[in-house]
Amino acid sequence: MAGFGTLLWMSWSRVAVTFVLTVLLWPSLGAQPVSPSQQDRAQPAYDWLFLGGRVLDGSGNPWFLADLAVKDGRIAAIGDLGQARASRKVEMNGRFIVPGFIDLHSHADDSLRSSRGLRSSDPQRRAAPNLVSQGITTAVVNQDGRSPWPIAEQKSELIELGIGLNAVLLAGHGTLRGQVMGADFKRPARPDEVQQMRELLRQALAQGAWGVSAGLEYEPGRWSTTDELVELMKEVAAAGGVYISHQRSEGADPMWFWPSRSQNRPPSLLDAVRETIEIGERSGATVVASHIKAKGEHYWGASQAAIELIERARQRGVEVWADQYPYDTTGSDGSTVLIPRWVWRPASPGQETEEDDGEDAPPEAYGQALRSVLADPEAAPLLRRDVAHEIARRGGPDKIVVFDHPDPAMIGRTLSELAASHGISPVEMAFKLQLEGYGNRPGGARLRGFSLAESDIRRYARRPWTATASDAGIALPEDGAVHARYYGTFPRKLRRYAIERSVLSLADAVRSSTSLPARILRLSDRGLLQAGLAADLVVIDIDDLQDQATFFKPHQHASGVDFVLVNGRAVLDQGRLTGELAGRVLLPHRR
Repeated sequence: MAGFGTLLWMSWSRVAVTFVLTVLLWPSLGAQPVSPSQQDRAQPAYDWLFLGGRVLDGSGNPWFLADLAVKDGRIAAIGDLGQARASRKVEMNGRFIVPGFIDLHSHADDSLRSSRGLRSSDPQRRAAPNLVSQGITTAVVNQDGRSPWPIAEQKSELIELGIGLNAVLLAGHGTLRGQVMGADFKRPARPDEVQQMRELLRQALAQGAWGVSAGLEYEPGRWSTTDELVELMKEVAAAGGVYISHQRSEGADPMWFWPSRSQNRPPSLLDAVRETIEIGERSGATVVASHIKAKGEHYWGASQAAIELIERARQRGVEVWADQYPYDTTGSDGSTVLIPRWVWRPASPGQETEEDDGEDAPPEAYGQALRSVLADPEAAPLLRRDVAHEIARRGGPDKIVVFDHPDPAMIGRTLSELAASHGISPVEMAFKLQLEGYGNRPGGARLRGFSLAESDIRRYARRPWTATASDAGIALPEDGAVHARYYGTFPRKLRRYAIERSVLSLADAVRSSTSLPARILRLSDRGLLQAGLAADLVVIDIDDLQDQATFFKPHQHASGVDFVLVNGRAVLDQGRLTGELAGRVLLPHRR
């Protein structure tokens, strides 16, 4: 018995020693017992906490000082949050925080060049670095009447691949025409064909399209009638969608028009705006006159008449809007060609043509074709008339600049300067550029025409119904010449037109880039900084904000954009691109 008592005593002693050692050593083992409430307090409350920011909420109201918290891809709270915990805290130090920019007219995914868009096999390109670095968090794609088909496949592909910003998909009017009419599109559609297009459009809307884009200055949309578009937009109106139109003309006449080729009066910008309004009024759809402008030195000032047309329609209750990029030059890559296509693609007088320029032409093809026309006493005067017309449409000889030519002395000079230095007219200088330039390139040189007037840009920019849009795709440095808008659109709108020139307030410039396009799209959970909405947001150092891209050096990211979050994840962190594929394909909430 005594032995058993000793053994029992030793066992209890071991338990006691173990207990004492456990209590003494527990802190050093890092496993303190805590209650559930203590455990909750030990975890970060938020993913991101931006402290002391100047909040421009996107509504157009002035900024206010507040903290902003992000949790699980959503804006969790706005207010005095200084004592809150977060995985990442950012001291704002006077910087602004604004909603992510919504690009109402984007070519981030282009059915003609899918390898250079959001469906690229290259994740660096799908991250859309030039777009997110300027604060764009949502891109409305499939513009100008072009879209992949069917929409469901594009949607699935984007989801599977992963994308750097959010995508809103449109159905292309030209694509619908192509599906129904094939190559026989140079005519109005028959009623039965319009009905087939309506059925396809209903399919696209059901698959996630937010509406329709049109390219009425291009084929095949150019050959459609207003009645055709009205019938299609009735489907868009029923779904609560949007119609975004590259209209039939953006100046005195369309890009396909040459005076020597047609005896009929071509549509003007004002005709095109009237048509867009008519489509909205008769169908009930929300309509957008896209990248609105007044193109050509002989048409500058026409913005005032276009504005009056739109505002009278809005007073009647037509939901008509516009979007705009804040630059005075058009064309993605600066390939202005002053010599008409019919020079190397002969057509009978009076026959309009949109044939391609023959990119695989032999080295001297364009020069030889030009010499042949100039030697023809009947064709040469027609050619000079057409070139003079194109020079005016591109802004005049003092607004057309040479960006590439075999003779370095030509580069950076205007057509007017070069003509004066050679003692010839601007029209003859255009011929000289072709004859002494690149023989296998139409025009012989890469030109850019600065064809828009600053006064028209300002008039459009200050209208409360004009949204900001880039009309830009995804670009990497190896892509060569691109428009500066690919990198600088949204910072330029804020810097040049709000801060420097006071065309509109900073709050209104932010609104034109955020809640206004959201309103046009009926995009309910983005475009504003409010608790519960998606955490698409941008942090801006307003003193440093500046578009850096130029037309000689376009591949330069804007300065002053410090953070960009897409769905709560950083795609730009302290000014550095992260490559995060944080975007989503956004689906409409049908009414």
